[in-house]
Amino acid sequence: MEHDITAGLTLRRNRAGKPALCLVTGATGYIGGRLVRELLQHGYRVRILARNAERLRFHPWISKVEVIDGDANIPSDVARAVAGVDVAYYLLHALMTPTNFEEHEKELATTFGAESKRAGVKRIVYLGGMVDSTAPLSPHLLSREATGHILAASGVPTIELRAGVVIGSGSASFEMLRYLTERLPIMTVPKWVNSRIQPIAVRDVLRYLVGAASLADTVSGDFDIGGPDVFTYREMMEHYAAAAGLPPRIIIPVPVLTPRLSSGWVGLVTPVPYTLARRLVASLKNEVVARNDDIRRLIPDPPGGLTTFDRAVSLALAKIKDARVDTRWSDASLPGSPSEPLPTDPSWAGGTLYRDIRVAHSTDSVDEVWKRVESIGGENGYSTASWAWEARGLLDRLVGGPGLRRGRRDPNHLVEGEALDFWRVESLRPPHVLRLRAEMRNPGLAWLEFTVEAESSGSKITQRALFAPKGLAGHAYWWLVWPMHGLVFPSMVNSVAKGRKRARR
Repeated sequence: MEHDITAGLTLRRNRAGKPALCLVTGATGYIGGRLVRELLQHGYRVRILARNAERLRFHPWISKVEVIDGDANIPSDVARAVAGVDVAYYLLHALMTPTNFEEHEKELATTFGAESKRAGVKRIVYLGGMVDSTAPLSPHLLSREATGHILAASGVPTIELRAGVVIGSGSASFEMLRYLTERLPIMTVPKWVNSRIQPIAVRDVLRYLVGAASLADTVSGDFDIGGPDVFTYREMMEHYAAAAGLPPRIIIPVPVLTPRLSSGWVGLVTPVPYTLARRLVASLKNEVVARNDDIRRLIPDPPGGLTTFDRAVSLALAKIKDARVDTRWSDASLPGSPSEPLPTDPSWAGGTLYRDIRVAHSTDSVDEVWKRVESIGGENGYSTASWAWEARGLLDRLVGGPGLRRGRRDPNHLVEGEALDFWRVESLRPPHVLRLRAEMRNPGLAWLEFTVEAESSGSKITQRALFAPKGLAGHAYWWLVWPMHGLVFPSMVNSVAKGRKRARR
C-alpha cells in the first residue's frame, strides 16, 4: 500500500508540544475512513465521532484511535466529541436523506460549529463541493456551499476544501463513471456529458485534508482543489475506457434526457441508488473547474506532482482488481434502511415474524464451509438459482433501492458493517455466524443468517431467513414471494454445504 500521501507536510502540535488531537466525523464513510489512516500515519492523535461505533471495530486502525459513540444530531454528543480537540474534520452530509436533506445539513453544521466554538477548537476543516458561481447551482451544491458558510460563521477558523469529481476505488463518482463506461459500449447520453470537470484523485484530496490541519489559524476561507487535468464528462469516459483496456465507446449526446430521466438511467446501470444519482446528476450540469490554485501555495504538491486522471484511474482499477478497496461510498448505511436488531428479544413477543429455516450437512470442516459462507454474493452469486436474486435486485432498483450492484468490497472476506449487494453485514463471527440485514425496499424488516457448527461427520449449516412485516402490505409481500423460497433457499444452503459452483452474475 502506498503511504507517501503526506510526505513533506508539517505536523501540527498543541501548546504542550504533543501532536494535535484531530476529530474525524464521518469515519464510516468513504473519505473519513481513509483520512483516519493518513492522520495516524502522519503522527496525529485521532478521535472519532460515530453513531454506531461497533461498525468500526474491524478497521485496522481502531486500536489507535479514541471513539466517541454518539450522534452528530445531538448537541451533547457533539460537545463530548469536540472537547479538547485541536482540529475538527467535518465530513458529514445528508445527501442520501430522501427528503429535506438541505435543512438537515444546515442543522448538522449549525450544531457542529456552535459546539466547536464553545469547546475552543482551533481549526475546522470541511470538505465541500466545487461551485460554478456563473450558473444556477443544484440543490446539492447549494447545500454544500451553505454548510461552508455556516461553519465559517461559527467563529472557529475554517478551511473549506471544494472538490469536484473524486477519482478513487470505491467513490460514488468513480463507480458511476466506471459502470456507465463498462456496461454501455454504445450510449445516448444527456447534454451534461459536455460539462467541463476538473477531477481529483482521492490521494490528493487526502493530502489537502491532512495538510489543512497545520495551516496557521489566521488562514481561513474556501479553496478549490483539483487535479492537473480538465475534461468533459465525455472525455473522462473515453479516458477511462482506454485505461481499462476497453474498445472506444460510442457516445451520442441528446437534449431530451431530463435530469430525472438521466438519474433513472444512471440508477439502473450503476451501483449508485436513484436518490444519490439524482443529486449527483443535477450537479453535473454545472462546470466544476478550480477558480485558482491558491491552495497549492499553502499546501505543497506531493513529490512527483498531483495525480493525473489517467494515473488515478489506473490506481483505482488496480485496487479493485487486487481487492484492496479500503472504503466505499456504500460503507455508510442508507437513510431509512432498517437498523433494528434481529428480532429475538421480548419486545417482539406477540408480533408476527415469518421464518424460513433450512438445515444442511457437509462432510467438509467448519473452516472450509465458512469460506463458502463468507464469499456469498457479489460476483460470486448466491446459488444455482442466482437468476432469481438478479430478478429481485432489478425490481429493487426499479423502486429506488440499491439492488445487487453494490457488490462486494472483497471477493472472499467480509467486514462487519459493510454493504453486500442489497444487504448490510450486521454480525460477523468467523467461522460460525454471518448475519445480513436487508436494505432492499420492502414493507418490513428482513434478515438472512448462516450458522456453521462442527459435528462428528463434518459440519452442520443452519440458514435462517426472517421477515418482520409492516402492515398488511408486509404480510401480502411475504406470501407473494413465498413460492420462490422453495427454489431459492434450498439451492443456497446446499451450495454452501456441498460446494456447488454458484452462478456468476
